[in-house]
Amino acid sequence: MGINILGMGSYVPEQVLTNDDFTKFVETNDEWIRTRTGIVSRHMAGWEPAWYMGREAARRAIEKAGINPAEIGVVIACTLTNDFLTPSMACIIQNEIGAVNAAAFDLNAACSGFVYGVDTARRFLDTDSSMKYALVITSEALSRFMDFEDRGTCILFGDGATAAVIERSDKLYSSYLGSDGSGAQYLYARSLRVAPEIAVEKEFDDGFEVKDNMHRLIQDGKAVYKFAVNALPSAFEGAAEKAGITKDDIDYFVPHQANVRIIETAAKKLGVSMDKFIVTLDHYGNTSSSSIPLALNEAIDKGIIKRGMKIALIGFGAGLTYGGIVMEY
Repeated sequence: MGINILGMGSYVPEQVLTNDDFTKFVETNDEWIRTRTGIVSRHMAGWEPAWYMGREAARRAIEKAGINPAEIGVVIACTLTNDFLTPSMACIIQNEIGAVNAAAFDLNAACSGFVYGVDTARRFLDTDSSMKYALVITSEALSRFMDFEDRGTCILFGDGATAAVIERSDKLYSSYLGSDGSGAQYLYARSLRVAPEIAVEKEFDDGFEVKDNMHRLIQDGKAVYKFAVNALPSAFEGAAEKAGITKDDIDYFVPHQANVRIIETAAKKLGVSMDKFIVTLDHYGNTSSSSIPLALNEAIDKGIIKRGMKIALIGFGAGLTYGGIVMEY
């Protein structure tokens, strides 16, 4: 069983930070950032909570799809930056959009989130014949977790949200998901520690660095790069092999928007021209789970990706996770 993306929507924060703005926080400049990453500007949440951004994207997707939100059977919110430990962002948005008959839960596969979310939605639709639509939302407020004294990470990320209304169809569809937990220490942000009121905190070396600002994002850029340039081709090849197609059958690749050098290297490994890759990181930066769908939605709105085209969604992220989907749009 395949899927049809009936409608997509997106939302990005009002606040935009250019590369020049980062000179206020760290020693850097526009040329240094642009040449190493391909990023020129990014949206960063000011007053907007992650759930609000996700709600706005969901409302736009539902409007484009022309459906009644009461007919949505499941709401899957992909995020690593929920505003709350509980409740889930999905439950908040489910109420806000009137999806009164939907189950709702959050999914955290970091930057692979949209690929994981879409594939999870497809499996719900495949196994529950009574379910008419699934709603996959991504929303990230990564700026809340940035260390603005670390020029190697704070320049890379942006905030934003997307949503996709999905229904079952007989279109081409294949997926390939994977993970490598041995690389968990390459990209992480801590949350809770032992409460001193009820337990004595002892030294415990789990291999993850502990800083005073422990909730800030910590990244080993070289290790992530090494993983990413192999993960993107592997994600596509795994999905394509299942579908019995090759790179030549794909009209457009929509990769995770982390760094233009990663995308260029992955394209070279696949033997595919960069002309077939959708790249939007210059004005969004790395928006984690929102990066693939922001690029996809923009390409659809601009008429670049059209109905009937075969596309490949390929991502990687913290965890480490990776995944690919080949499908007919």
